[in-house]
Amino acid sequence: MKARDVMVSPVITVKPYSSVRELAQTLLKHHISAVPVVDDQEKLIGIVSEGDLLRRSEAGTEHQRPWYRLLLSGGQTLAAEYIKAHAHKVGDLMVREVVTAGPDTPLDEIATLMEKNSIKRVPIVRDGQLVGIVTRANLIQAVASKRIGLEVEGVDAAIRDKLLAHLNAQPWAHTALLNVTVSGGVVDLWGMVPSETERKAVRVAAESMAGVHAVNDHLVVYRRHLAEA
Repeated sequence: MKARDVMVSPVITVKPYSSVRELAQTLLKHHISAVPVVDDQEKLIGIVSEGDLLRRSEAGTEHQRPWYRLLLSGGQTLAAEYIKAHAHKVGDLMVREVVTAGPDTPLDEIATLMEKNSIKRVPIVRDGQLVGIVTRANLIQAVASKRIGLEVEGVDAAIRDKLLAHLNAQPWAHTALLNVTVSGGVVDLWGMVPSETERKAVRVAAESMAGVHAVNDHLVVYRRHLAEA
């Protein structure tokens, strides 16, 4: 399997000029721990995570170093900590050196990138354009849904692409929170939906795809008012 077989697309993103408050609200609303940062042409320029919000002045969690530690700390370190605690824009917090992969990258290479760089997600890019994201959870989903000896070359990928395109065209579908894996014509649905009605609609959409033999629904319903708080 390759990145394109498990990646989530479209991707929830923020802009470098988005406020830190908007970033925090995005993470909470979508139950995610990090988001890629893209420019106005949707080019990937960075990534920012919940870890970048741990030491914030608003929460009173910025570093409080004793005077003797301040003497030992370099000015650059202290300045960087100040930025983390007080910056108002995502562009001042984001990591600019992002580990990425292409849609045709094998999943074993994705796993190696995660291990080597101690990261939990790999943005998928094509010609600099962000087209998807693969997380550790997506790799686990691939393991859980794989059916040895049943995969038909190209057919499963075509089913996945057609289903995702169909869902992306539906105004009710929150596709940035969904993932789909297909093995041997069996569709596994992963991710979160805001209601039982949408959960059922996603399952119905999957069952209506030509070539689908069965659908396994692993979707989790979250409470909308908590997501939008």
